[in-house]
Amino acid sequence: MSKSGGGEIGKKNGMLVGRKKKSGPPWDWPRAAYVHVPFCAHHCGYCDFAVVTGQDQRIDLYLQALFAELATLKKPQPIETLFLGGGTPTYLDGEHLERLLREFAKWLHFRTDYEFTVEANPDTLDPPKIDLLADYGVNRISLGVQSFQPKLLRILERQHQPSQIPRVVEWIKSRIDEVSMDLIFGVPGETVEDWDLDLAQALALEPDHLSTYGLTYEKGTRLWKQREMGIVKSLSETAELALYEHALDVLEAAGFEQYEISNHARPGHRCRHNQVYWANHAYFGFGLGATRYVNGCRRTNVRNMADYLRKALSGASTASQEEVLTPRERARETMAIQLRRSEGIQRRSFQEQTGFALEVLAGPVIARQVELGILLDDGENVRLTRKGKFVADTVIENLL
Repeated sequence: MSKSGGGEIGKKNGMLVGRKKKSGPPWDWPRAAYVHVPFCAHHCGYCDFAVVTGQDQRIDLYLQALFAELATLKKPQPIETLFLGGGTPTYLDGEHLERLLREFAKWLHFRTDYEFTVEANPDTLDPPKIDLLADYGVNRISLGVQSFQPKLLRILERQHQPSQIPRVVEWIKSRIDEVSMDLIFGVPGETVEDWDLDLAQALALEPDHLSTYGLTYEKGTRLWKQREMGIVKSLSETAELALYEHALDVLEAAGFEQYEISNHARPGHRCRHNQVYWANHAYFGFGLGATRYVNGCRRTNVRNMADYLRKALSGASTASQEEVLTPRERARETMAIQLRRSEGIQRRSFQEQTGFALEVLAGPVIARQVELGILLDDGENVRLTRKGKFVADTVIENLL
């Protein structure tokens, strides 16, 4: 064992692991970190994330800039969860991916019980790359499946083939503990039969976790423009609601618990990293367009690649915007975010975290939503009913 930064640190699968003192409560000081890798083979028409394509010549420079931003930590930080997202992190070749994983080990030290997730597309993984990830302590893969239907994959502009998915899942399971899959519903022309087939094919591969997202038309994306021009037609709200409700029934029957509006897990396999976001706790964020939330200050990095490289490599701040909420604003935000969880808002922990009693912020609104059958209030927790989940965004607006 060696000593680093005042804590006892050991090695596990190439990553530093140990126990270190925490700095403040989890809603103020991060136990989680997100790192963004923006590179993709193709920018899908529905995607509004900070993604770049056709810029592979900048990968080396981007890693240098990312490492410079990591170095602003000044000293290694103890974390419990790390999420490597994108973009497509596994679009990187083995050499660049290993450089990235090695750098994490310098600045982000895992506690003994940790979760390390990497996002991947089915066409970007092979056994050597999976071995590399496993050797550096990755214990969870979030696989961007989206659909098993060729016609729906074409509309979503996904590059992989359905036949690749089972083989990749088998490879992952041979080395990595947990597999999560993302599925998208509400694709133009999709039927309940299409969605039922997607759910059945996903369940047949026995994932630990499923995220089911309704397709959104983000303004400015290619898919949004196609809808505006009449090239594609979005499903009606009634049709999309039927798909959402069908997923609830199918996944519950398959033994999955819905622990957040769009997320389902087998018992004991919830995504710990995303639970940090839904609790409105603090987190580090590094990379193009990434957001960090530390001591009540939320800062979001620039989304332009040239700007990010210039700022990070020159030692300047990479943030494009910064927001510091008042205690009341922060409490209201916490209330809105926590309501997405199956357990909803826990009165006692909410007051400990925010300093406000729930009734002071939204007592009359909560009572009215309970009367309408939208919320359930058992005196300890306030949470969405099944009916409430269908109109969650409206409920949250009312609470705010």
